[in-house]
This record gives sequence, structure tokens and C-alpha cells, in this order.
Amino acid sequence: MSGCYTNLKIQPVDYITANNIDFCSGNIIKYASRWKLKGQQEEDLKKIIDYANILLTKREWEGINE
Repeated sequence: MSGCYTNLKIQPVDYITANNIDFCSGNIIKYASRWKLKGQQEEDLKKIIDYANILLTKREWEGINE
């Protein structure tokens, strides 16, 4: 496991798997948990937005096809 998660009380992977969280939401949790801890803060924040946009697009597409 990456060193940036060692100070967290709950590891993102443990939280994600224990709650059966989908891939995109899990990545949002992962990046939100580490963005302040790694050197690429802007990139991690952009990834959160990217995964949220994927979820929004999927939700909109599913709404159209119901």
C-alpha cells in the first residue's frame, strides 16, 4: 500500500470494499483521501472531477434509456 495512506484511520480500499462501492465512486474516495498527501494535488483533484463527470453522464444516459 502506498505510503500516503499510512496516516489515515481507515484505508480507502478497506472502506470501498466493505461498502461494495462501485469503481468510479471508489476512485473518488481514493483521490479525495490522498490529494493533500501527494505531490500532484491538482491532478488528483481533476481526477475526482473526471470520475464524478463519468457518474453524472452514466446517470443521465440511464435516465434517457429507462
